[in-house]
Amino acid sequence: MGETIPIAVPRKGRPLESVLDRFARRLDVPDLADDITSTLRHEKALTKGTVDTEPDADDDVYHRLAEYSTVDDPTEPEYTLLRDDRAGKPRRIVFDSVTIPLENVEGVPDDAAIQLIGREEPFRALRTHEFALGFDSADLILEEVVELRPEPLDRIADINARINPADTDVRVVTGLGDTVYHTMMATPEVSPSTASLDRDFLERYEGPLCIEPRYERLVQAVLGTRTLDDVRFVHPTAGREEEAAIADTGLGVYLTVTGSTARDHGLLLGEQLFPSETVLLETTPEVTDTVAGVRSLLNGTDLETELAVEQ
Repeated sequence: MGETIPIAVPRKGRPLESVLDRFARRLDVPDLADDITSTLRHEKALTKGTVDTEPDADDDVYHRLAEYSTVDDPTEPEYTLLRDDRAGKPRRIVFDSVTIPLENVEGVPDDAAIQLIGREEPFRALRTHEFALGFDSADLILEEVVELRPEPLDRIADINARINPADTDVRVVTGLGDTVYHTMMATPEVSPSTASLDRDFLERYEGPLCIEPRYERLVQAVLGTRTLDDVRFVHPTAGREEEAAIADTGLGVYLTVTGSTARDHGLLLGEQLFPSETVLLETTPEVTDTVAGVRSLLNGTDLETELAVEQ
């Protein structure tokens, strides 16, 4: 096997599944993707206690890790253990690595391969030039490096224009379309209708806005600093469900797919502010001809509804 291109990927969850789906489509490896996805879903269920299994001394996490991992064959997936913060579950099995040979990829030698390598925060690994390519949530980029401006940021395609080249060499290549939206939510007492619950409403609003603490910079970026002139951030208290805390406050911003939990708390759903989407990233100075060939393979859309970033 010739040159191997390492690619940083998330270790678990929806972002990793989206990445695996992209590789399954582009490299025709659906069985490999399904194997990793099903293994991690099963382990998540075990960690959360939603699988009915009888205790077995030979079925602890270390035995399962040894059973899943194929250390003598890099083309088979390998896993590792990650500390989990749930009581009584100090370890969780997560993705570590797998090598996928490449054939008939334009601009890439036939004996080349890619190696998917799990990282807790792939974006930060790209920032330190450990990788030329990687995948991570667009949220993390907004939380760390996009410039805050008076105008809102509402599209993945506009992220690169908000990145100061002095801050990082990492750029967004494309989104994967696994969209979950940061959405405005309010009680009927604060906003009587969903149609009026938008950025214009927030520009006129004066008072508290409930958000997760880690999303302060993200919310400032997607709403624009001008919109937030008379708004003050408040945060859910420890152990309080986010939607419940927003209902207590009257107005907030949180991630939602269907909005069912928000409605359970009597909240109206307003404007979808920004897509929390997994994105393909590149560290521009590290892009060689072979890396560019791999990037081209992974770029673009699988479905017409996916968004490719304007370069």
